[in-house]
Amino acid sequence: MKWTSCAASPTSKKSSLEALIADCAKQVKKSLGGLTPDLVLGFISPHFSDDFERVPQVVLSNLGPTNFIGCSAGGIIGGGQEIEQTPGVALAAAYLPEVNLRAFHINEDELPDLDDPPSRWEKLLGVAQKDDPSFIILPDPFSFSIDVFISGLDYCFPRAIKIGGLASSASRPGQNALFMNDKAFRSGLVGVALTGDIEVDTVVAQGCRPIGKPLSVTRCQKNLLYELDNKQAIIVLQDILENLSSHDQGLARNALFLGVVMDEFKETFKPGDFLIRNILGIEPNTGALVVGEILRNARTVQFHLRDAATSADDLRHLLKRYCDEHPEGGLGALLFSCLGRGQHLYGHPNHDSECFREYLGEIPLGGFFCNGEIGPIGGTTFLHGYTSSFGIFRKKAPAKA
Repeated sequence: MKWTSCAASPTSKKSSLEALIADCAKQVKKSLGGLTPDLVLGFISPHFSDDFERVPQVVLSNLGPTNFIGCSAGGIIGGGQEIEQTPGVALAAAYLPEVNLRAFHINEDELPDLDDPPSRWEKLLGVAQKDDPSFIILPDPFSFSIDVFISGLDYCFPRAIKIGGLASSASRPGQNALFMNDKAFRSGLVGVALTGDIEVDTVVAQGCRPIGKPLSVTRCQKNLLYELDNKQAIIVLQDILENLSSHDQGLARNALFLGVVMDEFKETFKPGDFLIRNILGIEPNTGALVVGEILRNARTVQFHLRDAATSADDLRHLLKRYCDEHPEGGLGALLFSCLGRGQHLYGHPNHDSECFREYLGEIPLGGFFCNGEIGPIGGTTFLHGYTSSFGIFRKKAPAKA
């Protein structure tokens, strides 16, 4: 198994899409020692929107991969670079001789009902639950019900890792592009199922730190939070905010979130144990907090804040924990990062890529800046925001005797 990644941006205003893909392909061929890649992922900035339909043929003619998927991207990641707000192309490629791959494109009207049997999902994706697949998925946010799809995948393939990101170069329907093998699409979802001698680990960095203490939901209705520890939720929140520093009180005006514990059986909770969701406002008639998640009574929650320093610390903590748990590391990785991170958050380029390299070394890392990031928290797959979701690929560990 071999992985590589690269990114290219124009050296002059005359640089074409073909020239950038050819430049990346040359780097891929060199890194793979001339081996034909079994999988290529391609991410193309919106500066080449007039050329999106040509992307698959240009990639195939330069590299001839067995499977190719990709999408248009508001920013691209590859070869240690994070290219934002400027033209660019990124390719991630892998030679996977003992891995079976199946690329797919799905339209909204092809989705099974959530009460359909698992066999409907297996038929749609062309892979069986017994084969223990993992999935990389790239949806168009304007034309595809990603929450329904994720729920269906978790239902049919509960042990499978699902990771990916939403295409991000468009402001209205029809402007994004999705790529699969020799075709380009303007709607739906593309993805690839991987089975065989491959393991996918995940690091999902939501970039928040807790304030106050863990609390129990004692009264709620769907996404309305009325009471915490038998007290009015808004009063509990006001008490927490009053005890913060002036700096954190300032953050809370624009960067306050609610973390929902995903594994209630844990005795203590650490970063990565919470699903971070927006606090959308206050319901005027009742004073309930409006949360971007369906709640239920007895769930443990904790308020959180986010800023650049917190996001950096959270990422470092999670990468260190991954390295402690997997000292063997990985052979390649993908990064699906929010458009709201990068230079916009940190004030300088390549932050998450450099942090990844600091902990995991020179593992090839490719990806893009997304309109929403997909990854698991506590064994359930979610669509996130303001998150960096890493997929780290390695060979399966030998079976224990």
